[in-house]
Amino acid sequence: MSAVWRKGGRAALPALLAQQWDVIVIGGGITGAGILLEAARRGLKALLLEQRDFAWGTSSRSSKLVHGGLRYLKEGQIGLTRESVHEREHLLQQAAGLVEPQSFAFGHYAGRKPGKLMFLLGLAMYDRLAGQRSRHYYERAEFAALAPNVSTQGLLGGMVYTDAKTDDARLVLRVLQEAQAHGGVALNYMVVQGLLRDDAQVTGVQVRDMHSDAAHAAAYAVRARVVISATGAWADGLRLQAGDATAHAAASGTALKPRLRPLRGSHLVLPAWRLPLAQAISLMHPYDGRPVFAFPWEGVTLVGTTDVDHKDNMSHDASITRAEVAYLMAVLHDQFPQLALSERDVIATYAGVRPVIDTGKADPSKEGRDHALWLEHGLLTVTGGKLTTFRVIALDALRRVASLLPDWQADLSPCPVFDAQPAPLPHTPQLPAGMAHKLQGRYGALTAQVLAAAQDDELDLIGGTETCWVQLRWAARCESVQRLEDLLLRRSRIGLQLRQGGLAIMPRIRAICQPELGWSDQRWDAELAAYVALWNRHYSLPA
Repeated sequence: MSAVWRKGGRAALPALLAQQWDVIVIGGGITGAGILLEAARRGLKALLLEQRDFAWGTSSRSSKLVHGGLRYLKEGQIGLTRESVHEREHLLQQAAGLVEPQSFAFGHYAGRKPGKLMFLLGLAMYDRLAGQRSRHYYERAEFAALAPNVSTQGLLGGMVYTDAKTDDARLVLRVLQEAQAHGGVALNYMVVQGLLRDDAQVTGVQVRDMHSDAAHAAAYAVRARVVISATGAWADGLRLQAGDATAHAAASGTALKPRLRPLRGSHLVLPAWRLPLAQAISLMHPYDGRPVFAFPWEGVTLVGTTDVDHKDNMSHDASITRAEVAYLMAVLHDQFPQLALSERDVIATYAGVRPVIDTGKADPSKEGRDHALWLEHGLLTVTGGKLTTFRVIALDALRRVASLLPDWQADLSPCPVFDAQPAPLPHTPQLPAGMAHKLQGRYGALTAQVLAAAQDDELDLIGGTETCWVQLRWAARCESVQRLEDLLLRRSRIGLQLRQGGLAIMPRIRAICQPELGWSDQRWDAELAAYVALWNRHYSLPA
């Protein structure tokens, strides 16, 4: 793991940022991480700058699905679906343990759309794009056994198909880990405050170090031959700044215009025992017919998602609204009436903002999910797209800027997502069943080092989660944790999996992590207060 991610590692920043870079990537979500990896493995000197934490925005608050986009077939987006299905298959093979198959069950109810034939036709196309054939339809009794607790009123049977799921924030960290192994550098809490220009062309960035230990936030001018903005739903801010490079552009009416439509997707998190699912359940909302799902994830059950215009301040964490809570609870009451679920069952909530290209459609759900690239005044903006297709997006970005790097010759055909899988781990009987496979998916070649860091009982699972205590120690020691929220909401997902964001186990978390982080008692107390306030404001049910 990069030395700059360890305690005290940021002391090297002045010398690091004074260097000349080939590529600066702005944005530490899955798209930026993918670009950093593909650039570094092809010999470019590449630096990634993230204004908050890695995966802070959309890439830790997605629906956690690595999917081909079955619903996009209905919109006629066959190319996007084919691309997504192929990338899903690559990730299932090359990121096993982190990206895992997930079966979905969809009930066939009398009079409810889409009908059986239409759905099966879509699944047949889905199979063909993936080069697979599967059985999809089950009669009423078989389907009820596969999907217990679903409403049986009007149930005729059901369809079952397979997609995949992941821990989205850990996928970002694994990609960044691989990028650093190839010489890439990734820094969090580095706010790009302005663009450097030469003859109105972007040649670098003005960046400020917002590292929470810094007595004074230091500022740097960092230069590169190519600057790529991979800031997702936040991309218009830098685009418009690049377009304001000259007074002539504004005066002549050629200044750039916003192109994005930020859409919010919100989710509920319930205990697995309260909504026990053997399959993911894909539903059509009784109010508007939109697809909604509930599926098992990391020891809990996720329910989502909404799709509404996000009008709030983009510098703040997104939050679910009362209307969205009611919308998601309504589909649970409709599909699982016998469970009598209520808001008291909700452990946590979360909301993410999707970077969707604005085409002016009245219904947000009808907007396309393709990615877009715009090279304007020397700044390449990469936005849109899906978690599943991050590798495709990264290679498209590098192809677009290749002309700006005339002395760089590289093969831009796809490589394996990750390097060769690590050697088998030594026998570790203390690990819970299946945990070695999961850890290898998350840490790759570093897995043995993670296990070696464990102290007494730290290979045990944290109750209510699928996370070992040692993962907290490793994150605090080696994964650039700058704030407590980084540790509990992104390096681990305890903040989503346990009530009150894990407050009940905070004494043990403190005992493990405070020495690794090197925080004083005063610093820890301040971080804990900030985390609790953040969780209550943005990850709990709204008042």
